[in-house]
Amino acid sequence: MIERYIKKQVIDSLAKFPVVGILGARQVGKTTLAKMVVAGLSKPAIHLDLERPSDLAKLDEAELYLEQHAGSLVVLDEVQRKPELFPLLRALVDSRRTNGQFLILGSASPAMIRQSSETLAGRIIYHELSPFNLAEVKPETEDINLLWSRGGFPRSFLAKSDEESFSWREAFIQTHLERDIPGLGLRVGVASLHRFWQMLAHCHGQLWNAAKIASSLGISATTVRSYLDLLQDTFMVRRLAPFHSNTKKRLVKSPKIYLRDSGLLHCLLKIQTHDDLLGHPIAGASWEGWVIEQVLDIIPSSWSPFFYRTIAGAELDLFIQRTSPLPPLAIEIKFSLEPKPAKGFWSAISDLQPGKSFVVYPGDEMFPLGNNVYTLPVARLTTLLDA
Repeated sequence: MIERYIKKQVIDSLAKFPVVGILGARQVGKTTLAKMVVAGLSKPAIHLDLERPSDLAKLDEAELYLEQHAGSLVVLDEVQRKPELFPLLRALVDSRRTNGQFLILGSASPAMIRQSSETLAGRIIYHELSPFNLAEVKPETEDINLLWSRGGFPRSFLAKSDEESFSWREAFIQTHLERDIPGLGLRVGVASLHRFWQMLAHCHGQLWNAAKIASSLGISATTVRSYLDLLQDTFMVRRLAPFHSNTKKRLVKSPKIYLRDSGLLHCLLKIQTHDDLLGHPIAGASWEGWVIEQVLDIIPSSWSPFFYRTIAGAELDLFIQRTSPLPPLAIEIKFSLEPKPAKGFWSAISDLQPGKSFVVYPGDEMFPLGNNVYTLPVARLTTLLDA
């Protein structure tokens, strides 16, 4: 059983909030994490999976049922299936005035988030569960390569073979398009959204250009933007915003687009093994996006990530603004055992003046490259938290 990185955060939140939410893509391990959390608590708990008709039927008279379990932690799995519960949860929370009453689990559902934020404001805190990350796997070099090539979805990463992993990811993509998205009450063309997802895979790590993609797919820019929002809301895509400093430099204003799970990226591009990946033109961009996800999985949610690029050529893969009084961090990502930042990196460092800067690479040694600029082996990313 792999210990999940946010487990302690969820347990701490249950002591401080009446309702705690764990959101994330389907099959990412939310139910398993909830069981691990419950096992570490001293209070009784019940688990209701709202995709099971028998559990859903128990909530036909929801108030009566939940009142019977006052004093227990009630875990509501796939809670977006019954959004009408949220007003009742608010009433129960306000009448009991105790923390740790409900743990709700949900796949990506914008409607669920809106509903809960309106009715449970000030009573709920959310945690996002991502696929496995380096801090959880604690890998050697072979495991790093496996996590990068297969991605972090548990059944993909832990598969017995590359073929089994690849087949699982193909089935996941199809199920996400045909079942998960319609299950959120959203009606889109499966074939069109699949083509769009594949197009994003080919544009992984590039600046967002709605007009170009719309033209390639023969659909409107408005439809393209709605597709992007949909994949972002379901934790499939990350839109990394550009950093806008107060300098007078001309800055790039379009976001960069990354597929969040490297395994799904490789599946959409028909890359089945690690050796295939190393020979593919996407390898560098894939490594960059994968490292960015690893970093964002371990940093506090109060830190804000950006990329930086000017028209003149200054460029930085990741610029992280931290909570005061901590200075910002600058991160460049290189898929090379000889990480030599380009001129644009040094120009960006001069513009932004971060506290420390790191060049993350697949090697083993940490050594200085300049004033407060160091190489950082990818296996030691948690060092960032102490920088």
